[in-house]
Amino acid sequence: MAEWVNVAPKSELTAGTRKVVLTEIGPIAVFNLADELFAIEDVCTHDGGELASGVLDGDQIICPRHGSRFCIRTGRVLSPPAYEDIEIFPTRIENETVQVNIDL
Repeated sequence: MAEWVNVAPKSELTAGTRKVVLTEIGPIAVFNLADELFAIEDVCTHDGGELASGVLDGDQIICPRHGSRFCIRTGRVLSPPAYEDIEIFPTRIENETVQVNIDL
């Protein structure tokens, strides 16, 4: 059974915004890219720092500490110093609330 966690009301997560939610499996960053929702673990695989405050470049997040790039859509690492992908999570809108599935 899926475990859906509430992130924010849909009206708060408008295009171009992001929000971090603390879950029992760790912090998850949810991004609204042109009205598409994507959720990633908010932990850089290079050194464990957070990612959500990094610069967005299209569908890529740039780690604010050392500059690794990750694809928000797939979790794939795109540049060093990180070499491991990050986890991605399914999202949905239920009763006008953005939710993320943390049941892996």
